[in-house]
Amino acid sequence: MPKLALDTLIAAIQDLPSLPAVVLELMRNLNDEDAGAHLLADKIAQDQALSAKVLRLANSSFYGMQSKVTTIQQAITILGFNSVRALVTAAAVIDRYAANKNSSLDFKAFWRHSIGTALCAKALARKLAVNQDHAFITGLLHDIGRLVMVTHSAHDYEAALAYRASNDCYLYEAEQATLGFDHATVGRAIMQHWKFPALILDAVERHHCRAQMEIDRLTAIVNLADCIAHGLDLSGSADDVAPPPSEPGWRKLNMSEADLMSVFRETEQQFEEACAILVSSTEES
Repeated sequence: MPKLALDTLIAAIQDLPSLPAVVLELMRNLNDEDAGAHLLADKIAQDQALSAKVLRLANSSFYGMQSKVTTIQQAITILGFNSVRALVTAAAVIDRYAANKNSSLDFKAFWRHSIGTALCAKALARKLAVNQDHAFITGLLHDIGRLVMVTHSAHDYEAALAYRASNDCYLYEAEQATLGFDHATVGRAIMQHWKFPALILDAVERHHCRAQMEIDRLTAIVNLADCIAHGLDLSGSADDVAPPPSEPGWRKLNMSEADLMSVFRETEQQFEEACAILVSSTEES
């Protein structure tokens, strides 16, 4: 079959659902630790649904607060600006990409895997003294290119899913075989359109860590988190395949068995509650 033109797909990004202005502004300033917390709180407060999700997450076992968080300003003060920014991004992206009823892509399984990867990446980052919120955001969005491909060309993407089923291969290999490119390439394109910083763009594009790629610690973390989320079967999908972690990434992280077991436990403990907040309400809307 003729392969979908990558430049055509990237051009179509302009027509995809846009993120709220507050999220785009936050993403453009990911490294600005001094961005105004009061301004952020005011903007989030204008979106009642977003505010409700952030407060539910702030009060979940995800953060383990001893006292109830009742306002966005309080959440920013207690959790930190960057953590709230990560929560806002998670809630906004999932809300904007609600299920496409014309696609056979299992959106619930997709977001369950993405959330599991995000939680695992955050836990790994904390063990390795890497920015946890960068890891969480990148883990959440590492497969966003799949949604772009399905939204723009569901028919062409069906061929990739069918190829994976019949050839028992990884999804990115099926995409390359049927479309000529994969979701990691498209993911970088849409996140570049959203003006994410280069560090996160590189991690999204390289999260499958092919042997010839030079990778940094964030990329290695997301690769390992992706593998763990597949290995723990967090998506609940019957056709989930757990890839092995990248050898260069594994060597770069040098995780101990005890630390890995701690990451497994933490991810599983937080997972269902995070999914209930971020995914369930979207399905009901």
